[in-house]
Amino acid sequence: MNRWVLILVIFFFAPGALAVEPEQLVPDFTLKGMDGKNLRLEELRGQVVLINFWASWCGPCRQEMPILQKIHERYEPLGFTVLGVNVDEQQDKARRIVDRLKLDFPLLLDTAQSVSEAYEVNAMPFTVLVDRNGKISYIHRGYKPGDERQYVNRLKQLLREPALVAGK
Repeated sequence: MNRWVLILVIFFFAPGALAVEPEQLVPDFTLKGMDGKNLRLEELRGQVVLINFWASWCGPCRQEMPILQKIHERYEPLGFTVLGVNVDEQQDKARRIVDRLKLDFPLLLDTAQSVSEAYEVNAMPFTVLVDRNGKISYIHRGYKPGDERQYVNRLKQLLREPALVAGK
C-alpha cells in the first residue's frame, strides 16, 4: 500500500510530471474572443495552430504581435491560424494594443487564467505550435527578434503533413 502512495506522490509532485510537452495531445479549451464569440480549440482540428499566450504589460509580446499577424496572413490560406490568448485580468489595455496593431487573427481572453494554468505558462510570451492532428509539435518561451524563423520553419513542415483520419 505504501508503495502506491509513494508512486502517486512522485507522479503528482515531480517537476514537469504534468507539463504540457511536445507529442502530447494539446489540452482543449473554449475561450471568449475579443469579438464576443466563443472559440473552442477542438474546432480547429485539421489546421496547424499557433497558440500565443501574451499580456499587455509584456514588451516582447507587443513586439512579436505584428510578426504573428504577418505569419497569419501569409499562411492562413494553407490551413494555418494564430490564436492570441491574452492573460490580462482587465481587457482594456489588451484591446487598445489589438486596435493599434490592427490584429485580425482570433484573440481570446483568459481573464481567469485557467487555460494558461492548464498549459503551465511560465514565461511571456509562451507559444505552442499544434499539428493538424491536435498534437503539440513545438513550445517556445519568450521572444527575441529572429525567433519567428523557428515558427515559420516548423509550421511549413507541419503544413506539408496530412491530417490523420480518425480510425486509421
